[in-house]
Amino acid sequence: MSPPHPNSSADDPAAPPRWGGAALLRPGVLAFAGSIGSTDTHAHHAVQVITAATPLTVIDGHGVAHTGTKVVVPADATHQIAAGAQNGTVVFLEPESAPGRAAHLRAVDSGWAASPALASTESRSLAATVTELVAQLSPTPKDCVFPARHSSIDRALQLLPDLVAAGAVSGTELATQVGLSMSRFTHLFTEQVGIPLRRYVLWTRLRIAITLVQGGDDLTGAAHGAGFADSAHLTRTTREMFGLPPSVLSRHVSWNLESSD
Repeated sequence: MSPPHPNSSADDPAAPPRWGGAALLRPGVLAFAGSIGSTDTHAHHAVQVITAATPLTVIDGHGVAHTGTKVVVPADATHQIAAGAQNGTVVFLEPESAPGRAAHLRAVDSGWAASPALASTESRSLAATVTELVAQLSPTPKDCVFPARHSSIDRALQLLPDLVAAGAVSGTELATQVGLSMSRFTHLFTEQVGIPLRRYVLWTRLRIAITLVQGGDDLTGAAHGAGFADSAHLTRTTREMFGLPPSVLSRHVSWNLESSD
């Protein structure tokens, strides 16, 4: 995929849009708002929800073009953005999360460019757009009361940033540290955090890496600081999760990094 960079096409309306804008990262979600450029053919595990002010075109692995102002790409589906848009949003959702599953199934059942259940998300901020999208995909009755998060899961979330930065994370050892069996911990973590531990660790590593790049580290230093084996490991992770190269961490992108708390 072509790396995001400042939208130099803004001065020439006839030029194809180039990647440039603001991005937000929270556990299970990566979102981008701005000019959406074209991409090479790729596939990623995240479900991709694209909305734009003008129609854009995504071509699937069978060569079928999906054109519209809202396109949802299912998890692990081969695709490319053939024609982007000057103004839009791209939201990557963890497919194991409730909103990610809902978006994936709607794309499979209704078609990539035919998602009538998704209303327009015109918000004052990217964070609000993401919140609205997630609410649309996983609506909850106003009178629904969620149980408090288990204290062991709270403890695990407190421990994870240091564990992630130190290297490999063992789910068995973490479960022992917080006083739960591995099976109980795995079930509770996925239920109460929204995504499995392994995927949460990957999102956390990426968040740390972005923070380090924003602070001036190069990709190699950021990769090691976030607990990746090397910059190649960081590259594989970002491409697998989003179809994006590590240049998505460019200082030309304005980032908003959110924690799970």
